Amino acid sequence: MKNILINKTSILVSLLLFSLFSCTEKEKTEDYKLVAQWADMSIYITKNTPANSPTYASRCLGYIGLTMYESVVHGYPEYNSLAGQLNDLETLPLPEKDQEYNWQISFNAAEAEIIRNIYNQTSDVNKAKIDSLEKYFENAIQVNNEVKERSKAYGKQIAQSIFKWSKTDGGHRAYLHNFDKERKFEPKPGSWKPPLYAQSFSHHPLHPYWGENRTFLKVNSEIEDPHFIPYDEKPGSPYYQQFVAVYQKEKSLSQAEKEAAIWWGDDPDETFTPPGHSFYLSNIVIKNKKPDLISSAQTFAMVGMSVSDAFRNCWKWKYQYFTERPNTFIPAHIDSNWVSFWPDPPFPAFPSGHAIQASAAATSLTQIYGDQFSFTDSSHVGRKRDEIRDVDFKARHFNSFWEVAEETANSRFYGGIHTPQDNIVGLENGRRIAENVAKLKWRK
Repeated sequence: MKNILINKTSILVSLLLFSLFSCTEKEKTEDYKLVAQWADMSIYITKNTPANSPTYASRCLGYIGLTMYESVVHGYPEYNSLAGQLNDLETLPLPEKDQEYNWQISFNAAEAEIIRNIYNQTSDVNKAKIDSLEKYFENAIQVNNEVKERSKAYGKQIAQSIFKWSKTDGGHRAYLHNFDKERKFEPKPGSWKPPLYAQSFSHHPLHPYWGENRTFLKVNSEIEDPHFIPYDEKPGSPYYQQFVAVYQKEKSLSQAEKEAAIWWGDDPDETFTPPGHSFYLSNIVIKNKKPDLISSAQTFAMVGMSVSDAFRNCWKWKYQYFTERPNTFIPAHIDSNWVSFWPDPPFPAFPSGHAIQASAAATSLTQIYGDQFSFTDSSHVGRKRDEIRDVDFKARHFNSFWEVAEETANSRFYGGIHTPQDNIVGLENGRRIAENVAKLKWRK
């Protein structure tokens, strides 16, 4: 009888310990889930904030990614802060010596603070969503109140310092002047003209001064200008053949190519923009690989800054070369009745923004997670069928990040809004920009 009681007692103790252990595990916030939910919030705010643009979104996501990293880096002695390595960012607040911090709490506070500030034009409803997510993790992460308040204050300090730095880059509140009606461009053969078939009603190009903004990395602002095939309307010339390729492709588009063209359109009026798509794909990786806090944060810092610098350089070259799109050259010199499969965006062509930013993101992700990574992009599944083009939004499967970059670039060729050279130069320079970001001294 005594043995039976002992056994019963042992069982009860074991069950109690199991229950307590399970409860502790249940309450523990996993690093990757914290990061992934804030990345989801960033993407949501990007998509649902008015007057957004691919240029402005790339900048915002660059600062959001950097804030992720800097809010936790001092909790990992083997990693370096990027203060002193980035363009005009000499210092950032340091945690107090010999004091305990909870880096999840710091991360949580920093992300809420930077998103509220960097997207200060978003709606009060969206700001309430940010507040709710911040409060949710504050309550979910188990830590004593003193450590919580210290960590929270530090995260906010980091975000506020990075936001203050962001205000000097040339792109602060750029959504207030997306289209400059005063700036005049001298017309020349082959220069950009606002087409009749376009995504925007504006006859003024988007953010003509964006290429003057500060890059995250000084070295990225010093990349040499790419070669552009000189204008020549003579049939058979290299320039002419670029547009012949677009013209012929539009006449032979397969259903799969049409699906790729609409999938990667990412019109900012309807989606999270191309940079938001890169952030979304990065979050697929985080949810799949489940890395620790610092690795997850580094992922978004690398992708965010690479994509931001890619857009800045792309816009510099767009307005330096100020080149036309197929929708003006082809009707004038090849076929007067031709219209592209996809409508023109409101800015010059060369090089392709889709190509350069997708290449930057793919290069960053490959640097961290390797060449081979199999995943499915379901971001647009459920969207209403495109009746005009008779195409559904179907999920895309890839076996590497570079496959994404190539399809993203090709999708603009399928859409008839970019020539092959626009895409080739975009892919080459996006890779170069991201490689420079990867060369930062991330680790000691």
